[in-house]
Amino acid sequence: MKTLEFHRDDAKDRVTVACADREVSIYSHCSYCRHCAGVRVGRRTIPTPQRQALSGVRQGGSPDENLMNAALMFNTLVRDGTAIECEDDKGEGFSSMYRR
Repeated sequence: MKTLEFHRDDAKDRVTVACADREVSIYSHCSYCRHCAGVRVGRRTIPTPQRQALSGVRQGGSPDENLMNAALMFNTLVRDGTAIECEDDKGEGFSSMYRR
């Protein structure tokens, strides 16, 4: 597992990380990537809310509401966090968690 430090651009209200030799947006890539294991907030790593919501959907939960709440929680974690914990040790880059 690797730690990808945030690069914040307050002028554009954008947060990016270096992923597979390029800069990608946390909000459009990491939040939907199967390699994203969590957000580092202080000294703790908090698991990605989308993974938990997705497992609830597979078990028959309310998909729309759960996924929306997970996205909002992820945005809150990014606001308070400093890095992403990434399980992409092979350097493959973005891989959607919604595709099999």
